[in-house]
Amino acid sequence: MSSKNTGAKKIRPGAVQVCVQESASGAAIVNAAVSLYGCGLQDYRTFDAAAWAPAAGERLGIHWTDSSGNAEFPNLTPGNYVLVYENFPRTDAQCAEVRAGCSALVCFEPEIEPKVTLRFETADCQPSHCRTGRVSDRVFATIGFTGDQSVDGRDLVELVAAAPWKPVHGEERTFGSAVRRPGRHLFAAQLMLARRPELIAGLAGLPDGPDGTGPRALLAVGADFEAEERVPQPISGNLGVSLTRTETEPTEDLPLWTLIRNSTEAMSFTNYLHFMDSLFCPDQAGTNLRGFELERFGKKVEAFQQLKQRRVLPFTDSDAYRVLKVATEAFVMVNCGVLNQPLAFNPAEDNAYLDRRDIPPGRDLETVLRNDYLESIDGGVKTLPYLAVIRRKLPDIPISIPRGQEGEVDLCFGIIQEKLANPCLLELIWSYWHEEGMLVQTMNAITQRFQNLRAPGPSNDPLANTEIDMLRPLNNLLWGYTQDEQHRLTVVRRNYEYDHHYGVRLDGKAVRNFRPADSRSKFLEAFHHLLRLLTSFYRQDDDTTVKADAFPVLNALKEVHLILSQGAHNQFGDLPSTARIEMLMQQWLLARPEFREFLPTRVMVAYPEPWMDRVDAMKKLQGWTDTSVMHFRSLAMFGEQLLLSVRYGNWSDIYEPTQAFNWARFWRPQVQGYIHGYRAATGVDLSVDAVDPSIEATLPSVLLRQRLAQQVRSL
Repeated sequence: MSSKNTGAKKIRPGAVQVCVQESASGAAIVNAAVSLYGCGLQDYRTFDAAAWAPAAGERLGIHWTDSSGNAEFPNLTPGNYVLVYENFPRTDAQCAEVRAGCSALVCFEPEIEPKVTLRFETADCQPSHCRTGRVSDRVFATIGFTGDQSVDGRDLVELVAAAPWKPVHGEERTFGSAVRRPGRHLFAAQLMLARRPELIAGLAGLPDGPDGTGPRALLAVGADFEAEERVPQPISGNLGVSLTRTETEPTEDLPLWTLIRNSTEAMSFTNYLHFMDSLFCPDQAGTNLRGFELERFGKKVEAFQQLKQRRVLPFTDSDAYRVLKVATEAFVMVNCGVLNQPLAFNPAEDNAYLDRRDIPPGRDLETVLRNDYLESIDGGVKTLPYLAVIRRKLPDIPISIPRGQEGEVDLCFGIIQEKLANPCLLELIWSYWHEEGMLVQTMNAITQRFQNLRAPGPSNDPLANTEIDMLRPLNNLLWGYTQDEQHRLTVVRRNYEYDHHYGVRLDGKAVRNFRPADSRSKFLEAFHHLLRLLTSFYRQDDDTTVKADAFPVLNALKEVHLILSQGAHNQFGDLPSTARIEMLMQQWLLARPEFREFLPTRVMVAYPEPWMDRVDAMKKLQGWTDTSVMHFRSLAMFGEQLLLSVRYGNWSDIYEPTQAFNWARFWRPQVQGYIHGYRAATGVDLSVDAVDPSIEATLPSVLLRQRLAQQVRSL
């Protein structure tokens, strides 16, 4: 009897099916790494995930999930196995029982909970509050993570438009381009979940992941939105386009020009009249003075009190005129030499003037003047750069420092410090144009009638009814003025000085047999050439498509500066201020209300200063020129400011046009005012392009005589 050997029973293998998906959305996680470990437990239900830890060498295999988030461990011997999800965020290991011929199912659900938020902006970068986008809008996406915070920006990559992005929680990112068409659009991204370090350390000898680079767990996220067609918005109205004038930069001589402007305006007749009224008639003048004006008024009063003790006249009953003369001298002294004196600037008004001229003021003007523009010479004395050049020409002559009390004379050899540090900012051209306007001749006619002298000529005396009674203050003032005639400048002396400074002279019987020793014959032509160049410059400067060329203006300034400096000798230091004092007194006397009774004036003409209608009335009575004195006053006022800025500027050492550019803009009102006044007085228009050298060089007195002759012929 034989026996049959059946052998051992064959055991069928089992398998483990793994599913990896995000907990909230159920989205599959692709390429997720899942490791398989052996488990020595008899009952898989007693597995404690928190206490379990893999031992070295226990990993039986590693698989990666497919596009559906599934993976399979086949051909496993029946028993218990531990499966571990090897990517972030961490999840608990799971134990599965594998039975013969059966497949166990294990599912991992990591908590990531990605949230995509979309935001829209218009094409002009304005935020849109609509939930849907519109064509041409830009789209911004923000990805937030409300689950496991171990998923941070270093562990994620966004793959939209092939541009990698490692976002941080709440970080915003623009994707794609602006919306080009209406309809539904989808924002899609894949987030890479980082591998755990213990997995990376144990990969030696194991096969790579499906993409050949190792484990890369990818989670697809996205959001869709509807884009609407943009409705055209009609635009109506005016579109304004403007051009601005050429910009310039501040120069260090701006404070000097501002100082000249302020000084000459402070010495105007209006301020002089206000000072005289405040000094002698405080009840009638009022006290509406600003702070710096009040302090300057105090300086004038102080100078008046000092001079009053030293000025005397050798005539009887002339105290009223003596006080008038002393007060006028004090007024001129305080307002003349202001270079190194405080209260010479008014920042608000000065900056506003520069702003109207399109010139940036830069730093504080007084600070620039004291620290940058003025030059220090011997003994710390500060003076203008032009005068500093003159000082360096005389190094062997010391500076004479005044000793003793203020007002004492200094007869020591040397350069007078006060003249160097505080030059008197006056120009004799002011006196010249007022004399051409018949100011002095008007006072001469009045004083002749006051002395009961008949006017020349066979006709009746125009001033026959000028009878000034002794009860008026004007009577005693005219007495002192007439008595002091021998101490005033004669017309001949002034005429020679006009010619010495500017090459101009008066015309008439009193100045015949004129024999000047040194004349500025080229001044008139050079000055008028400068004015014509300025007219062309202003035309270019007003054209916002052209940058005005200031080089011709600079060269003309150099020429005029040279001619003016040649005439600054002999009586230059004292005669202009003396002539100014005398003519201010003449204006003040003519402004007295008593003259309304003797000189018939036109009440409805708005003269800027009260003495002017008296002069025009006298010219009408005497048959002189019918050109109003207003034009001669403009020539005097504007001409003085222009020539002071040319005389005391250091133009001979300037080669860049910026300063000439600023000079032309700064003095534009004065330049155009002078050109208009010259045309109204002489008939010569300096603003036209046609240049006639003979007309430009013709003396103003000759032109005035020709116009007077034409006036007589027309009558």
